[in-house]
Amino acid sequence: MQVDWGALVTTFIEYGIQALAAILIILLAYGVGSILGSAVNRLVERTGLERAFDKTDVGKAFRAAGIDLSSLIGMLTTAFVLAVGIVIAIGYLRIGGEAGVLISEVARYIPRLVGGIILLTVGIILVALLTDYIGKLLTGLFPKQFTEIGEMLKNLLLIGLVALIVSIALDLMLFTGPLVYPLILGTVIIGAGIFIGHTIVRNIVEDHPEFAGAAPYAKFMLYLIFLTIGLGAIFAEFPQTAHVVQNLAWGVAIAVGILLAPVIYTLAKRMAKE
Repeated sequence: MQVDWGALVTTFIEYGIQALAAILIILLAYGVGSILGSAVNRLVERTGLERAFDKTDVGKAFRAAGIDLSSLIGMLTTAFVLAVGIVIAIGYLRIGGEAGVLISEVARYIPRLVGGIILLTVGIILVALLTDYIGKLLTGLFPKQFTEIGEMLKNLLLIGLVALIVSIALDLMLFTGPLVYPLILGTVIIGAGIFIGHTIVRNIVEDHPEFAGAAPYAKFMLYLIFLTIGLGAIFAEFPQTAHVVQNLAWGVAIAVGILLAPVIYTLAKRMAKE
């Protein structure tokens, strides 16, 4: 068996040049991404966007978690440029067979993943700034006794817009399926229910202090109702699980009826004393 050493050396040199070129492309992408990331980092710091974001509730949560906004955006910019460079390098290598197809698909998905994370991060920042502005506007429009209503509307808008941004980002990252959108809808219902229940009960207690004793029961019942509705929305695509949630809803209705008894008794007793 004879070996064509000339063809073997030629093939080795050809693949070596391709590998070297791919490495240079990745290094170049990393260098360009680092420069762009640093530029974006400084731009976010100097424009005052980071300071404005830090004043919002979401920004305070970011700071409490130890996340620096400008550094995060700069890092994501670097990662996106590097991901594009990896895609170009993999395409330049022209790896054949099933392994080549698999590697190419993974490489093409990386920019989608990083892009979805960037969209999610930037979207949450813009939503936080927008809802903070709208919240201040609503607080000025509503009378002082209805300030909590303006705060509730701001929080509900924040939940809705964040759910929209999450939905768009998941579509970009190809995270789709029968559970994704019901999960977002159910989460929005539960979150909105908590805000609504808390605000309503607090306003009632402030206007009618005699209901302060019944406030914990009322909050518990409202939270339980919205939690049941949210779970029903999440598992709507699964009939068997939805049937279990439906039975749970009947149990919640009976529990609410039972819990109303001491509330009614307490209120009736107080009214009788008065």
